[in-house]
Amino acid sequence: MTEMVLDTRTLPEPLIRLIHAEKVRVREARGEIRLTPIKAKKPECPLYGMFADGKISVEKFIAGKRAEKEEEKANV
Repeated sequence: MTEMVLDTRTLPEPLIRLIHAEKVRVREARGEIRLTPIKAKKPECPLYGMFADGKISVEKFIAGKRAEKEEEKANV
């Protein structure tokens, strides 16, 4: 049995339309070839605290921190 993982973009166009995954496992056994989509893994580092619920983006947080620093400099 032979097994490998391929990027879906390397497959012919008709197969790309059928497989909705970034990677595919290719297995060959006894003359039969099987393509199995590999689902994307969840992020290894889950978000905690103020970012967990999605109410504030990282960009908005950083912009707020910059504004606080500028305000502190102006008050000194």
